[in-house]
Amino acid sequence: MFTGIVEEVGRVDRIEARAGLTRLTIGAQRVGSDLAIGDSIAVNGTCLTVVEHSPGSFLVEATPETLRRTTLGGLQEGSGVHLERPLAATARVGGHFVQGHVDAVGALAALRPEGDSVIATFSAPPEVMRYVVPKGSIAVDGVSLTVVDVDEDRFTVALIPHTLEVTLLTRRGLDAPVNLEADILAKYVAKAAVYGAAQEQPEAVKQVPSL
Repeated sequence: MFTGIVEEVGRVDRIEARAGLTRLTIGAQRVGSDLAIGDSIAVNGTCLTVVEHSPGSFLVEATPETLRRTTLGGLQEGSGVHLERPLAATARVGGHFVQGHVDAVGALAALRPEGDSVIATFSAPPEVMRYVVPKGSIAVDGVSLTVVDVDEDRFTVALIPHTLEVTLLTRRGLDAPVNLEADILAKYVAKAAVYGAAQEQPEAVKQVPSL
């Protein structure tokens, strides 16, 4: 479990493609200082397992399924990545509960300055948009953000100067793909609503798209 508060921007030092597996060596001074083999780590919002580590770097492995469902397959040596270690039981939840289970890939659609902040618009597929509401939470490349407004196939967020400084959200340019994870609480509420309706009208559940 993560909170969507990026601890460090690391760098992909090496990519090793094997049959059925891709190994990523990531350079990171801060988060790499106390990692152990078997630890979870969020890389651009994707929960991966540390399989090797050394001072200043660690190695994770991604399956073909992970590469298909996330933007990790598009990383290159030298790419920057958002990093976050799992939430400690005694830590404050500064963002929202993030699982590191990417729902879909979206894209940066527009940027609009507003004072010292920037309003960013991201496109998203229906399987994500069904859970997105104004003032709700969403993780974009592992960054916990508050939704400002919602349209049919996109949503906007306000990026404060600190977020602009410590993340890569606006540095990759328009149309850059991003990993999206909807709020887990929204998923459970939607699921409960479907089953609540099904108990009152058993045939109704057949008319509701699978969650």
